[in-house]
Amino acid sequence: MRRLPLAATVAFGLLPALLAAVPPAAAQARPATCSRDLFQNEGALRRQQTRLSAVANADQATQCRTWREHVGFLQDARAVFATCQAGAERAQNVAMMDSDLADYRTLIAGRCGKR
Repeated sequence: MRRLPLAATVAFGLLPALLAAVPPAAAQARPATCSRDLFQNEGALRRQQTRLSAVANADQATQCRTWREHVGFLQDARAVFATCQAGAERAQNVAMMDSDLADYRTLIAGRCGKR
């Protein structure tokens, strides 16, 4: 009998918990625009990465403005994932957006202040 690697065993063991953590709202009918919204979200994420890279060596005010705008983008992207996905994929993407939001808010608080 072939055994699954430990990581796969853990992942399969966590899957029911992740699926159970999906709130009832996610189980409701998704908006008809979800396919389009998810497709646009993916392209927008790539454009945002390019935009962030472009200001890596910019002055502090430009970086702070871009980071604040990025927080707004992340909130919108999170909403699309939360509305249009379900199960483990939703949980993973929403958690990633939450983590990025926390990271950028910390960065802004530490480097930008009121700028």
